[in-house]
Amino acid sequence: MTGETDLSPARLRHARFAIAAVFCAHGAVTGSFATRIPWIQDHAGLTAGTLGLALAFPALGAAVAMPLAGRINHRFGARAALRALLALWTLSLILPSLAPNLPTLCVALFVYGATSGMSDVAMNALGVETENRLGRSIMASLHGMWSLGALLGSAAGTVAAHVGASARLHHLIAALALTVAGLVAVRGVLDLRSDQGTEAPPHFALPPKSALLIGVVGFCAVFAEGASLDWSAVYLRDVLHTDAGLAAASTTAFALTMTVARLVGDRVVDRFGPVRTVRAGGALATVGGLLVVTVRHPAGAMAGFGLIGLGIAVVVPLAFAAAARSGPAPAQAIAGVATITYTSGLIAPSAIGAVADATSLVVSFGLVTLLAFALIAGAAVLRPKAAVGGAAETNRDEPAGIRP
Repeated sequence: MTGETDLSPARLRHARFAIAAVFCAHGAVTGSFATRIPWIQDHAGLTAGTLGLALAFPALGAAVAMPLAGRINHRFGARAALRALLALWTLSLILPSLAPNLPTLCVALFVYGATSGMSDVAMNALGVETENRLGRSIMASLHGMWSLGALLGSAAGTVAAHVGASARLHHLIAALALTVAGLVAVRGVLDLRSDQGTEAPPHFALPPKSALLIGVVGFCAVFAEGASLDWSAVYLRDVLHTDAGLAAASTTAFALTMTVARLVGDRVVDRFGPVRTVRAGGALATVGGLLVVTVRHPAGAMAGFGLIGLGIAVVVPLAFAAAARSGPAPAQAIAGVATITYTSGLIAPSAIGAVADATSLVVSFGLVTLLAFALIAGAAVLRPKAAVGGAAETNRDEPAGIRP
């Protein structure tokens, strides 16, 4: 990609902070929405079953719309595309709380998911381009900023719910504030455009072949993440018979572990490379899964969930980075990987529940453990294909100081 000529260290640092703020704003929308789901359920008159149906629509919307992001990026340039798509995403937060019934909520959540997916692809593509120009890893910390934003949005939503504020008022204020914050942040990102003569990506396309195996690795990590986030508290309550407070704390601990690991993960990736990092992470997550399914004590299970979070934390950002470098159309490849990972996030909670109904939650997390182990074998597909800027291949999986 081409664009602005000022790539001085100061400008690149500013661009990095700007794209990090974008990730944080994106995550804050998710956190703001998640905390008010009970309010939305009550005011739309939904049962648990119909709510579950409605909550499938964000992933469906994202899967349908994400391939469009590459074409929008190509047509308008990275900064302009991100500005528009991020604003649509932050403003879409207003829609779900306005829905009076199941059909309107499904439509609102489809739009919510579609704008989420497209802005997700745009910001990850620009994050990879910024990483390339900096010459060092930043994707893990960018996703850490997303997780931090989700935690901040959740905290604000918890306060709003505690004081009795309606989700409509809360989400209106949050959407406007995050839209302004996002627009300010986007002003500082790199202004990049596709090279002249580059063919525009198709409106809709299957993930490119180069992204399929990378997507499978991301699938394993996101499945483990979704299963742990949605079922860890249930596991402690139903299998280990803990009280509700301790069960809820296991989910919070898992989320915090992932956030911290992502914020510091770039240093590990720069030191050991993406392949070794993911192999080590897969090993940690496998040990964590074994603790969950074998130790019959809350402390052991919580430690296991923490190790799962630590092990999978940087896999998705590294998958996006690898996808962007896997072919000539970075945004299209990222959209392909994102589609696969979103699908994993969609099916993980229901798959865990189905296996648990047929057998037990212990067996369900045995499946999570197997997928974590698969990361060890699949990590090789994340090996960088080319050096930053298109120079000769650089083996970032060699320790620092031993690179050829």
